[in-house]
Amino acid sequence: MNATTWSYVAYLSISITVTVWVARTLHRNGRLFLVDAFLGNEALADSVNHLLVVGFYLINIGYVALMLKAGIKPISTTEAFEFCSTKVGTVLLVLGGMHFFNLYVLSRLRRRGLLRHEPAPIQPSETIAQHGGVV
Repeated sequence: MNATTWSYVAYLSISITVTVWVARTLHRNGRLFLVDAFLGNEALADSVNHLLVVGFYLINIGYVALMLKAGIKPISTTEAFEFCSTKVGTVLLVLGGMHFFNLYVLSRLRRRGLLRHEPAPIQPSETIAQHGGVV
């Protein structure tokens, strides 16, 4: 096999392995965060966790496949290493970006859920109009 084929095989192997490892790690460790974000509703948290993993696989493996064609085809060994490092680095940045975006969205959901369960603010005993506009 030539340098181009080896670099494609290496890129796909590394990218898919890293994607699977990150997805499993997020699935396993993200459950507690989701249970908390959904205020103890474990069934909903598990369902969302599974859906996030499926979406994660679809987006990342699709991106890895699309990026295979992008860029120049490596001819030499040096170009093959540069090809792999650029492609894998891009995949890692996309994975990290998706992770932080998911954390942001889920933290917003959690905050909104916690606000719904806050006690109502204390009602004022008098209004400003009763004092002639002066407190």
